[in-house]
Amino acid sequence: MNDQIRSWTECVRAAAAGRRALRIRGGGTKDFYGRPTVGALLDTTAYHGIVNYEPSELVVTVRAGTRLADLEATLAAQHQMLAFEPPHFGAGGTVGGCVAAGLAGPRRAAVGGVRDFILGAKIIDGRGELLRFGGEVMKNVAGYDVSRVLAGSLGTLGLIAEVSLKVLPRPVAEATLRFAMDEAAALHRLNEWGGQPLPVSASAWRGGVLDVRLSGASAAVAAAVARLGGERLADDVAGALWPALRDQRDPFFDGDLPLWRLSLPSDALAVELEGAQLVEWGGAQRWLRSELPPAEIRAQAAALGGHATLFRGASPNGAVFHPLPAPMLALQRQLKTAFDPAGIFNPGRLYEGL
Repeated sequence: MNDQIRSWTECVRAAAAGRRALRIRGGGTKDFYGRPTVGALLDTTAYHGIVNYEPSELVVTVRAGTRLADLEATLAAQHQMLAFEPPHFGAGGTVGGCVAAGLAGPRRAAVGGVRDFILGAKIIDGRGELLRFGGEVMKNVAGYDVSRVLAGSLGTLGLIAEVSLKVLPRPVAEATLRFAMDEAAALHRLNEWGGQPLPVSASAWRGGVLDVRLSGASAAVAAAVARLGGERLADDVAGALWPALRDQRDPFFDGDLPLWRLSLPSDALAVELEGAQLVEWGGAQRWLRSELPPAEIRAQAAALGGHATLFRGASPNGAVFHPLPAPMLALQRQLKTAFDPAGIFNPGRLYEGL
């Protein structure tokens, strides 16, 4: 057993015996996300590096403290990528934090989310036991769902030590088109295009402007550009636009107003709420900057068939995530108890009492 892993297991066992909370943290770039954490700091950044990488197999196994930027640089050298475009939110963003947060970037609607790319994981549970789930091949299904449940758990189920991820080749060609249209027209157009064989890999509407990224074979991208029209952005402009949206450096995200993330059916109508809005993922993700009461925002999201998360600007004791129905909350409690019976990992980060 690696010395760092041994140190962590001993730390977790001592914390469990004394029922002392542990605050799992990597680069700290997502500290704003979720409810405030408490407990002694358990820093994962010392455990970093790529354990195994087989470009021909499209699989990489990496330690949790590895910086996302370092992993992506290694993949880029082989013309490969993390297709779900995980947000970094800063230079220190780590792979463990990426999986624990479960957040994906502009390409998510085209390729899937974080959990769709997790093949296996090694974690330390709340008893201090080192557990392995899944594997390093895409057809391996043993324990696959257990690995996937870590995505979005925000460190409440266990300490992620290593994770195996599926990677994909980088697109041969890309182009970004810009259109002037209102939100209703953009939603209609995006849903129309979504039902056609077009290589759309990202979209974003805000302020009367719709940007659409096309990715794939050169011939397919060229044909789609000719078919859709619009203004083609210069490569350097397009190359800066999507990472800025991914990491919320776009001007839309400036300011101190609370930032809400609404997850809706892609064909849902425009959100009739006061505040600036940004639409991504073909209409399935809507960002809202607003000081409206949380209950009003969540009621509107529910009426449209989705839910709302207070992504930034949460009060210390307020609810961040959409309230769960009683059966779902009971399931969450069962998962927490199974993985972390003493309740020591990031208590309350997702929901009060978990």
